[in-house]
Amino acid sequence: MRYSVPLCGLLAAVAVASDVHELNKDSFKGFIDENDLVLAEFFAPWCGHCKALAPEYEEAATKLKEKDIPLVKVDCTEHQELCQEYGVEGYPTLKVFRGQEDIKPYTGQRKSDAIISYMTKQSLPAVSDVTTESIEEFKTADKVVLVAYFAADDKTSNETFTAVANGLRDNYLFGATSDAELAKAEGVEQPGLVVYKSFDSGKDIYTEKFEKEAIENFAKVASTPLVGEVGPETYSGYMAAGIPLAYIFAETPEERETLAKELKPLAEKHKGVVNFATIDATAFGQHAGNLNLELGKFPAFAIQRTDKNQKYPFDQTKEITEKAVGEFVDDFVAGKVEPSVKSEPIPESQEGVTVVVAKNYDELVLNNEKDVLLEFYAPWCGHCKALAPKYEELAGLYASEELSKLVTIAKVDATANDVPDEIQGFPTIKLFAAGKKDAPIDYSGARTVEDLVKFIKENGSHKAEAIVPTEPEAADDSEDLPEQAQAATEKAEEVTESVKSAASEATEAAKSAAGEEPHDEL
Repeated sequence: MRYSVPLCGLLAAVAVASDVHELNKDSFKGFIDENDLVLAEFFAPWCGHCKALAPEYEEAATKLKEKDIPLVKVDCTEHQELCQEYGVEGYPTLKVFRGQEDIKPYTGQRKSDAIISYMTKQSLPAVSDVTTESIEEFKTADKVVLVAYFAADDKTSNETFTAVANGLRDNYLFGATSDAELAKAEGVEQPGLVVYKSFDSGKDIYTEKFEKEAIENFAKVASTPLVGEVGPETYSGYMAAGIPLAYIFAETPEERETLAKELKPLAEKHKGVVNFATIDATAFGQHAGNLNLELGKFPAFAIQRTDKNQKYPFDQTKEITEKAVGEFVDDFVAGKVEPSVKSEPIPESQEGVTVVVAKNYDELVLNNEKDVLLEFYAPWCGHCKALAPKYEELAGLYASEELSKLVTIAKVDATANDVPDEIQGFPTIKLFAAGKKDAPIDYSGARTVEDLVKFIKENGSHKAEAIVPTEPEAADDSEDLPEQAQAATEKAEEVTESVKSAASEATEAAKSAAGEEPHDEL
């Protein structure tokens, strides 16, 4: 028993051992100056996202220690001035330091593998020299690696590839060689390019003309798995890919694997035209409703045009087979399938805030010469309910015969109507200015009548200005808060609302059955 205390102390020491350097206002700048490349996390101990990141950050720190890439963290509750100096506005904030003068935000995912991959790329030149001795190791240095093969005197190809690398170095590793024998051994004609990857066929060879945009498109297509997986870490990437996404909903890993294998030939056939991905129907089954599929009826298949947010659900009475789904995808690609449109009935009359539904969206929002301020809302959203009376007041300010010809204040229930934009949170407010309907402006200011009126005047094509009554409003305790504290309170409420939305998926499913369908967020 006499050894129990020292042993416990030893175990405790092992438990808290960390490869993440915790720095303060006295040590931070010196550490940055002593190291060529540093990833710094600015955090708060009470922050839930910081707690979720912690084990991933620790694992990445241990792996990157071998490459002499240190990871550090700063507690902003203890060192507020230091965090303010580096522009920290939320937690966690991650920044890449190359000395005091070269500071950039970390734009990767908050997973250990992603952090390791991102920082490894940052540690290398935009284009690494590849030799016969290093080629095999370089091919497997990351999940996706691009290697160019061109002659030493081919300056044009060299410059083009370097330009691509400089623009995409955060996404991929780039290497190049002028060794003709090495190119021959890899089965590549100069100038040529190979994308080496740790999935699917293992590599794709680029044989087209060395042009920057063409190479960038090739890299994007080649680096996307034939049948990937949709989840919180990949969703935004699929949405930004610029091509339709085919979802394969299934409830078990085994079923997703079976269906992925079944439909892989279709993914190969339509590579670069349609992305295919499985999705966990147990965790994210509610998202099927957003694609106009019947909830709870899995497995299921649907295609989404991400640029227009159009949905094409596959008949759920049919079995998901390569043949049946293949015919459906062929027809979709050929433009023979009409999108499924979910819409509430068009209101018989309009009063106050104009009610937009899918069936009159084009007419009221896009195909007119008015400045249209449109709120995308959800019936269950607390912030939307709080905004409602202010939004009605706003609509009243533009109700005159003169202003109503120039400005429309409108709202759409984005859970009950298909809209062209993929809405990530509620409420989302956009201004569709006359003559600029294809480039709506997101509103991110305070949700007050005064600020919304100012936003419409400054950003609308007609520069229409409504007069806000100057009578004193009812006392509001929140207005007595200092500006920073109020902003922080609103931010905390938004985060809370988002968390509540995600956590109450089961409850919202019941609402859906009653006609109140929640907006699923991945």
